[in-house]
Amino acid sequence: LPNRKALLDALHARLEIKGPGRHPGALLLIDLDNFKILNDTRGHDIGDQLLIEVARRLQALAAPGDMVARMGGDEFMLLLSQPGAEQAALEATRTLARKILDILALPYRLRLQIAGTETQELLHQCTASIGIALLGRQDHAADELMKQADTAMYRAKAAGRHTALFYDPAMQADVTARALLELELHQALREDQFLLHYQAQVDIEHRVLGVEALIRWQHPRRGAVSPLEFVPLAEEVGLILPIGEWVLNTACAQLAAWSRSKALAGLSMAVNVSAKQFLDVHFVRQVLNAVQLHGIDPTLLKLEITESLLLHDLRYIAEKMGALKSHGIRFSMDDFGTGYSSLSYLQRLPFDQLKIDRAFVSGVGTEGEKSPIVSAIIALGQNLGLDVIAEGVETEIQRDTLAAHGCLVYQGYLYNRPMPAAEFESWLQQAPHPMA
Repeated sequence: LPNRKALLDALHARLEIKGPGRHPGALLLIDLDNFKILNDTRGHDIGDQLLIEVARRLQALAAPGDMVARMGGDEFMLLLSQPGAEQAALEATRTLARKILDILALPYRLRLQIAGTETQELLHQCTASIGIALLGRQDHAADELMKQADTAMYRAKAAGRHTALFYDPAMQADVTARALLELELHQALREDQFLLHYQAQVDIEHRVLGVEALIRWQHPRRGAVSPLEFVPLAEEVGLILPIGEWVLNTACAQLAAWSRSKALAGLSMAVNVSAKQFLDVHFVRQVLNAVQLHGIDPTLLKLEITESLLLHDLRYIAEKMGALKSHGIRFSMDDFGTGYSSLSYLQRLPFDQLKIDRAFVSGVGTEGEKSPIVSAIIALGQNLGLDVIAEGVETEIQRDTLAAHGCLVYQGYLYNRPMPAAEFESWLQQAPHPMA
């Protein structure tokens, strides 16, 4: 196929097309979804076979005057020649993009070499994401149109893949805002703009058993930034590792401070751990270093992990959990029931606690109650010898219903909102929330 330079030359020539009512066409950036997985698991020979077949399918769909080019890796570009009214060109491009998605999603028959000359047919399916930039709307340079198609393609991937999206100026605004947020996250780490808030975990007798540490970002200009806004970005760009380490050390330091107070000693501390953080090769050492550095009782530290972690090698996960549990550290399965719930991993991994997600708790005790699901989770935890805690408890009806099903520990606004350490200490001194 033509390469990037050849396509840029053709694009420059296409942009010279002028005239009223004329439309010079469109630029489609086509990227295969999850191509790296095939390359890593089956080898580059199989990956190359797939790329060749994708190229053939794209060439078969191209009309005379169109150009199919390979940009590198698993990225292709299709330069469409669609002179005519803009609306007609737009509809024709949309129709073609849908057809490309359908054709590329059909099975591929690849040849997998087993031993020597012996081969085996491998049936493979993959999808693609497409970003589209229309030519001729404004006097954009070729490089700018390439960027527009690239921006739209990444938005298509973010929308769930196997999707085609046209570039919209609002996309660029989002890209710019995201880049700024990433830059500010780095700055927040350097300038210590993060802080922890603490939310109580309370039993049926109103005794405070411990807290969950929840990260907050106090931006110098924007004020409080929601974790829902910055944590996913931190995960995506790799900043979750230093942020997670900061959370762990800050929580352990607070636990150490409370242990020196007669009124606060004995509180447990739950800390959220992302899948990327847990899978990092240095994670076990970081946790043990934090415990040793701050001199805390390791049995008071509880690490909360989500079910997304369990998509990875269970043996490796079990080894890491076992190494930490041998020092007394406990584990809670966070947001249980919302992801990849399986009895097999609960039996294979040394969890101490199940946390019922707020999505189930919110419907408990109402007309559309989710009590059967909650009851099943509680029974499952009890049968496996695990403690069960419910998060997002906001009303007495929810708490009483949970208690009736056998869940006796709660976390939520019924008791307190997440608050800074000093405020939490003042709240704790007020009845009816004594220490356990």
